[in-house]
Amino acid sequence: MVESVDVAAGDGGQSAELSGLADFAQTIADQVESFLLAVREIAADDDAGRAISLLLLEVSQILLAGGRLGVQEDFQPAEEYEPDPGPDPDLDRLRLRLAVLLESVDAYTEVFDPYADPPELVSGLLSDDLASIASALAHGLRHFRAGRIAEALWWWQFSYVSSWGPEASSVLRALQSIVTHDRLDAEFASEADQVEAAAQMLGSD
Repeated sequence: MVESVDVAAGDGGQSAELSGLADFAQTIADQVESFLLAVREIAADDDAGRAISLLLLEVSQILLAGGRLGVQEDFQPAEEYEPDPGPDPDLDRLRLRLAVLLESVDAYTEVFDPYADPPELVSGLLSDDLASIASALAHGLRHFRAGRIAEALWWWQFSYVSSWGPEASSVLRALQSIVTHDRLDAEFASEADQVEAAAQMLGSD
């Protein structure tokens, strides 16, 4: 079912619709800005374990924004050609910092398309994907800050479907896998230690 920010037509219906779009865009912009700030702060930290947990939270949150964009009817830009939003941010430093921070878990492999026959395995880097997501989100945020709401919504929606949505989903699965291995492997190791201790006790009788 398509979520809609439209307001029922009537007196002032068009103004209400535009106001609804503006409110929706502001909500997405707030989530985008929060994600960008959080990722920069996480990259500046030296605690890789804490970084995994925080990135899992932040990627989950931005995917929620993406889901809201994805279920909207297609947004249309106000102009035929995209206005120049200005220079893209230099995210190389962010990418490199994340690569160092996540060095031991940066590379991952996943199924690219679960419906392909046969399924295709692809490799990725968390640091590259996170920087790419940040770049796409920042691009739309520049449109929003320039007052081009329709352009911002169109860009965020289009890039969610075509690029940063799939990238964020891949990153989320990789981060979840890290947490799963960290928790369950530790539990399995603990159980194995208990079994070994029990066997030694039995053998000593």
